[in-house]
Amino acid sequence: MQRIPTFSKGGVHPDDRKVYSRSAAIERLPMPSELIVALSQHLGAPAKALKAKGDTVIKGEKIGEASGFISSDVHSPVSGSIKEIRKVTLANSVQCDAFVIVPDEVQPADPEETVDWQSLDGSELLSSIKDMGIVGMGGATFPAHVKFSIPKDKKVDSFVVNGVECEPYLTADYRIMLEKGEQALEGAMIVAKIVKAERVIVGVEMNKPDCIDHLKEIVKEKGYPIEIVGLKMKYPQGDEKQLLKAILNREIPSGKLPLDVGAVVSNIGTCNAIYEAIVLKKSLYERVISVTGECIANPKNVLAPVGTKMSDLLDFCGGFSKEPEKLISGGPMMGFSFFDTETPMTKGSSGLLALGAQKKYRSTACLNCGRCVAACPIALMPAKLYRYITGGEYEEAMNTSLMDCKECGCCAYVCPAHLPLVHTMKTGKKLGRKKK
Repeated sequence: MQRIPTFSKGGVHPDDRKVYSRSAAIERLPMPSELIVALSQHLGAPAKALKAKGDTVIKGEKIGEASGFISSDVHSPVSGSIKEIRKVTLANSVQCDAFVIVPDEVQPADPEETVDWQSLDGSELLSSIKDMGIVGMGGATFPAHVKFSIPKDKKVDSFVVNGVECEPYLTADYRIMLEKGEQALEGAMIVAKIVKAERVIVGVEMNKPDCIDHLKEIVKEKGYPIEIVGLKMKYPQGDEKQLLKAILNREIPSGKLPLDVGAVVSNIGTCNAIYEAIVLKKSLYERVISVTGECIANPKNVLAPVGTKMSDLLDFCGGFSKEPEKLISGGPMMGFSFFDTETPMTKGSSGLLALGAQKKYRSTACLNCGRCVAACPIALMPAKLYRYITGGEYEEAMNTSLMDCKECGCCAYVCPAHLPLVHTMKTGKKLGRKKK
């Protein structure tokens, strides 16, 4: 029997809960009455505002300019006018300035002319990706032009596309693969040209067999030199370290990047956005988001403009079928709990979850059972780190590979003492950096 690829250390198997929205085809959200477009919706420095209160904006126009090496441009998702610029708090607790844009009644159509990307060289393609504000769509929102800028002393032999979507509930990438698979694979070919990769491999978990078959059909029809690999269901398979171990059997050393083992990893949604940026000349001003969970009346996968308020997404999905106990932006393992439905979605908003009553647990003393160690996919010792951090020994925690923690939540998921391990790791990182 052939072994199904997966990573070797740790991991957990939560119920995928994708049944709520996996059959819901992507629907476009009707134009909201206003949008709140944040200037910090990517990893790194916030964008610098290029517009002022009262200015008019055009759909796709750059309204925020990258203000550092790791930063990204921000574009207007609509034609309209800027009502005000105000401070907002995003779902991930980041506070930043945001444009409040009132859309015009009539919006311009998307351009129909396409660009032949094959005639462009890698530097031209990379420049377009930067100008279009493309960031990682899997949640990390790392500026794509930075990731794809390969230093002269590095060589990429493999470009790995993450079609795993291992977080429970989320189905946005699943629907993109089914409905926009041809575009996404062409986007992957564009990236392969930029980074000069010899191999292109797409990893998809085996709970999406229709995606695997569909992508294989496209590859055969188009003649793309792309490998489609089915992966064993295990969380967090979508993390780049685990994905490279599963697909290429390469381990990224502590403190290193995929580039250090000859690979680049990117999300399938990012590849679709790159296709749209290069071929359709469309900046990243909208994305697919899964609005799902036990408390959503009509779970959907929604194509919505960046800056859409969560309340507008909820209204489009029929509101709540019952009062939720928790709202989460992203997935339940690595997402962010929030309470204000006026919070805007960003380029990295993969999901809006409304979850029902959660079983209450009381934290007890650590049992020294070792389950957290067994579950950690990068072989850390969460219980030991927890003791260091709660004891104020931040330097010791940093010296025990705290910064390698991906905050995936596996340790907390299996902990019988119900310790707040992930929250403690986050706190320890912040305080540990300050101590340095």
